[in-house]
Amino acid sequence: MSDRTSPAADTLSATPPASVAPGSPHIDAGDAGYRKDLKSRHINMIAIGGAIGTGLFLGAGGRMANAGPSLFIAYAVCGVFAFFVVRALGELVLYRPSSGAFVSYAREFMGEKGAYTAGWLYFLNWSTTAIADITAAATYAHFWAMFSDVPQWILALIALAVVLAANLISVKYFGEMEFWFAIIKVGALVAFMLIGIFLIVTSHDVGGHTPGLSTITDNGGIFPSGVMPMLLLIQGVVFAYASVELCGVAAGETENPEKIMPKAINSIMWRVGLFYVGSVVLLALLLPYTAYSGDQSPFVTVFDKLGVPGAAGVMNLVVLTAALSSLNSGLYSTGRILRSMSLSGSAPKFTGVMNKGGVPYGGILLTAAFGVLGVGLNYLMPGEAFELVLNFASIGIIGTWAMIMVCSLLFVNRSKEGRVTRPGYRLPWAPYTQIVTLVFLGSVLVLMWMDGGISRTTVNCLPLIAVMLVGGWFLVRKRVRATAATYEG
Repeated sequence: MSDRTSPAADTLSATPPASVAPGSPHIDAGDAGYRKDLKSRHINMIAIGGAIGTGLFLGAGGRMANAGPSLFIAYAVCGVFAFFVVRALGELVLYRPSSGAFVSYAREFMGEKGAYTAGWLYFLNWSTTAIADITAAATYAHFWAMFSDVPQWILALIALAVVLAANLISVKYFGEMEFWFAIIKVGALVAFMLIGIFLIVTSHDVGGHTPGLSTITDNGGIFPSGVMPMLLLIQGVVFAYASVELCGVAAGETENPEKIMPKAINSIMWRVGLFYVGSVVLLALLLPYTAYSGDQSPFVTVFDKLGVPGAAGVMNLVVLTAALSSLNSGLYSTGRILRSMSLSGSAPKFTGVMNKGGVPYGGILLTAAFGVLGVGLNYLMPGEAFELVLNFASIGIIGTWAMIMVCSLLFVNRSKEGRVTRPGYRLPWAPYTQIVTLVFLGSVLVLMWMDGGISRTTVNCLPLIAVMLVGGWFLVRKRVRATAATYEG
């Protein structure tokens, strides 16, 4: 057994970090060196911000155009399973808070191969999401005339540089940035919903159209193109919830996670219902689904149609903030995950280094390097960059969520054997919840394949991803074993 999950009783020279709950059987060396600078307000807003991102602000436009008002059903269904995942992670966090999060839990319950797989799938998720985020930021910037002639790849590079510089300062600044990013996103959505409700109640003209229920009934109903388009969009909707696990990673850098985490996680469910489902329903009532497109945020479309001077520009600034927030979160979380892996030998050594501010900058720079590849992608194929990386990010998300649920399932089984003690904060209906969620995630892959095009190509790449993971393991396994032997000795 390695240093990352050494039995506390056997590690006589080690002092369990403060983040480890009393009686926890494991210590994760990857948690050392972090500062507990994240406060309750930070975690709560990180949880909100993680559930509200690019997938809603930009992705909802194209999905609405394809599936119509039925999109709200896809958001609701995926939201329920996203809540199950984060609730399962929350139970593990209360058992043993760790900045390595599910990678640390995979190491404890599945061994080093499990931790290696979980970590690199998560990296696949965020390295491709980073590309999606900078692509979205560049797309938003083109809304303003002053940037319309600037090549998309240049705007993407600027977005990456700005967020990378801010992320390398300290976790305290990261927390503050995410707090205010989330405030802006939530404030904008609340304002949009209030304005939308007012427009519907007063039957105010929106771009020559009278909003209301007739907007849906007169344009093909909830399923204007049938049920299948809505089902086929689920893989993209899963992407919209990609950051819900972020609060689990952040738990390792906060005091009293046992008090903060349950409140933050429980609030995700109603926020998802209010902001995601509520916003999509309002969008469907305000304008015919054919008025939206994947080239523009649906919220910007509404304000553009209203003709209110400056309103669309302000909303576009908000959605630009959402993209930068998501990129900021991705750099933060992958930095922590890669450090946990580095100290076990399953990630490059440089990803384990930290600066004086307690920031694992090596892992952050590695993720940013893949963002640079995204800049090149924006140069080569600006029109398809977002959709292409969206699908690969979905593969990473599905893999990450599956690993979390498998860890949760193994944790529950060990508790039945009396080897671990489950906290009072638990995933309801276990182990059935984990099994149903895993079946759902498998069905998403099937739907991706059925969708054809880029989605099918992505699924067909799964064997290649598996080969790369296996090949990578053979490259690092000697170092992993040597690292484990060093700490056991």
